[in-house]
Amino acid sequence: MQIKKGDNVIIIAGKDRGKTGKVARAFPGEGRVVIEGVNMAKRHQKPRKQGTKGQVVEVAMPLHISNVMIVDPKTGKRSRIGKKLVGGKYIRVSKKSGIEI
Repeated sequence: MQIKKGDNVIIIAGKDRGKTGKVARAFPGEGRVVIEGVNMAKRHQKPRKQGTKGQVVEVAMPLHISNVMIVDPKTGKRSRIGKKLVGGKYIRVSKKSGIEI
């Protein structure tokens, strides 16, 4: 999986198409990512302490990795990710501008 925590991404499919955000969590085994403030769902929460009330909270749900693309740091548009060998180590680069991600 080429998208990691902290990357700026754009949603390319689904109800939140066109929105951008930062990756909060990545689940490489499942091929999913959680993006801050996107794909929100309401979840009911039980009362935690005696005397408090339960509440409905909004939680960001995971999106499949195929529905997001990285945002090119130079142009601000979506781009694919490539690899480049630098000093015996591979780094991620944007295919559009060639800038390191």
